[in-house]
Amino acid sequence: MAGVSVRIRGLSRTHRKGQQLIRILDDVDLELAAGERVAVVGPSGSGKSTFLHLLGLLDEPSKGTVEIDGRMAHGMSANERARVRNDRIGFVFQAHNLLPEHTAVGNVSIPVRLGGGSPSVAEARARALLAAVGLGHRLDHKPGEMSGGEQQRVAIARALVMAPGLVLADEPTGNLDPNTAGGVFELLLDLNTQLGSTLVVVTHSHELAQRFPRRLSLEGGQFREW
Repeated sequence: MAGVSVRIRGLSRTHRKGQQLIRILDDVDLELAAGERVAVVGPSGSGKSTFLHLLGLLDEPSKGTVEIDGRMAHGMSANERARVRNDRIGFVFQAHNLLPEHTAVGNVSIPVRLGGGSPSVAEARARALLAAVGLGHRLDHKPGEMSGGEQQRVAIARALVMAPGLVLADEPTGNLDPNTAGGVFELLLDLNTQLGSTLVVVTHSHELAQRFPRRLSLEGGQFREW
């Protein structure tokens, strides 16, 4: 599947803390071309994760619009949003969020099963992608039997198994040591290049962000290019 285009207009997200209204995102306008790769940096608490949750249809803005491939998110029903999230958006989080009772194959198969794929198709796709991320020897291992880097590779395989048009990664290497982080990051970039997905990665590392052709800094509720 080709990457999706994203158009954001007047996006705002506020949070009330007691009597104080905290403005996390403040009237943001942003466009992402299909297949574009973007890094988002910013200080802790600046709203980077909030932005990804809005972009990934996991949360709703206080005001403004998110448009994915010409479709307005706020016009979708709850079922439509869930279908878009499963079929068109892949998520990679800092915490692996793997199901501990399932094997690597079982975890990666989940989006395919949710999308209506048969068990045999889901398993075949999971096995192929796990082999692609270098875990062909760990197919039947559960998360507790894997290292942190291996678990994150499983999480990346799960995010990409539906060949999503939009991949969102929130500090995907934040819990890994520098050497492991570099390898996992390169893997994500390489696989994304093969898929042609639109990629948005939140990272605290300016060094990793430098590998992206487009970089955005989020401060004071607004983006700036750098």
